[in-house]
Amino acid sequence: MSEGLVQRRTAAAAASAAASSSSNQSAAAGSGAANQLSDSRTGSVDDDEKGSVRLTLMEEVLLLGLKDREGYTSFWNDSISSGLRGAILIELALRRRIDLEPPGARRRTLHSRRVVCLSDRLVGDALLDEALRHIRETETPENAECWIQYLSGETWNPLKLRYQLRNVRERLAKSLVEKSVCTTEKQSFVVFDMTTHPLVDGQAKLAVIRRAQDCLLSRWQSDPQRMDRRSLALLFLAHASDVLENAFGSLSDEDYLLVTGRMRQLLQLDFDAEGAKDGACAMIWAVAKAFAK
Repeated sequence: MSEGLVQRRTAAAAASAAASSSSNQSAAAGSGAANQLSDSRTGSVDDDEKGSVRLTLMEEVLLLGLKDREGYTSFWNDSISSGLRGAILIELALRRRIDLEPPGARRRTLHSRRVVCLSDRLVGDALLDEALRHIRETETPENAECWIQYLSGETWNPLKLRYQLRNVRERLAKSLVEKSVCTTEKQSFVVFDMTTHPLVDGQAKLAVIRRAQDCLLSRWQSDPQRMDRRSLALLFLAHASDVLENAFGSLSDEDYLLVTGRMRQLLQLDFDAEGAKDGACAMIWAVAKAFAK
């Protein structure tokens, strides 16, 4: 545990130095670049176009679930599949391709608000573009919970099975390989062989872990609307995917109790009220409510 804390502090110092250098360059570039950086932190711009986000939310959730040396997720984890579909919806919403329909004067609940397509412009990511096409082509809009079920293939309606996204974990793992975060190996399990993706870039995973920890520690905000949207979404998605505990393993007992208590506060919020607030990313709260049931 002490070694994990030393690594965390070392990585934090390096990240702080890099952030300082980046800040100086941004100041020299002018106020326009500074405004773009501010928008990126709130998730209010197209991160795919700016190139400021290296990993998608889906890749970050999968990375938290992957065993570093073995290169596969726990065989007992049956939650990560639907969690990754929820991540796809939030990622599309943060990139301003989809959103929930306006609540209207009656302030409808998140469950009753349908997912609508804001732009049919492709993202450039195969999974996101496939999901976007499904949402765009559907005749009857559905809510976020239904779309998680459709994209997961967990529906009794045979007409909706065509919306299922297949081999999501494998496709995301290959994307991590292309980004030099993981590698590809073959591992024998006596009766069958399986393709695995061991971690090769420990700093990439450490950055995700540090962001999840810092969001509940040094950068904690009692008002969730003031929290970084991507970090907030990562917390909800990692919890729904049953991989959030993997981000807290290196914490001291005191910090562990603190982050779990603050995470419990987030899970006990009124998601409908938070999603209806001005400036809120309603999709984050809709997905969080879908998994809270």
